[in-house]
Amino acid sequence: MQDTALLQQFIDDIGIAEQLLELTNREYQTLSERNLVELEKLLTQKQSLLALLGQHATLRSQALAARQLSADRSGLEAFCATSPSGTDILEQAGKLEKLLADCRTANERNGQLIRTNQAAVGSMLNILQGSNQAPNLYDRRGGAAKTSHQRPLSQA
Repeated sequence: MQDTALLQQFIDDIGIAEQLLELTNREYQTLSERNLVELEKLLTQKQSLLALLGQHATLRSQALAARQLSADRSGLEAFCATSPSGTDILEQAGKLEKLLADCRTANERNGQLIRTNQAAVGSMLNILQGSNQAPNLYDRRGGAAKTSHQRPLSQA
């Protein structure tokens, strides 16, 4: 892979990562609204963008390996040391790394919202089904109380 092609690939990946971040932020809103139809569309779009980013990362790794360089930041720096576009490539690589970190943070936030929603739905189902699992309460000594009190459905 030539250095100009590598630079262009980083620029393209930055655009893809920006789209991914936007989709991840829209996913958060959709999860909050519990709009499953829209969520399915967003997840399909995210999967295609992630696949494309993965393909490009593989191509970059192969290009570095062909020059007997490691497929990490130090290998890229070694490649850029011999390239006239090296400074630009490293700058774009840094931008891409930051965007991907932002995407990871937003995705973790969405995962937390999903876990919270799952817990709420699970709790509601337990109440509706009259489950024996009582919420964990504390007794006066600070230990977990052993209550098996079941609330009737009429009190849910």
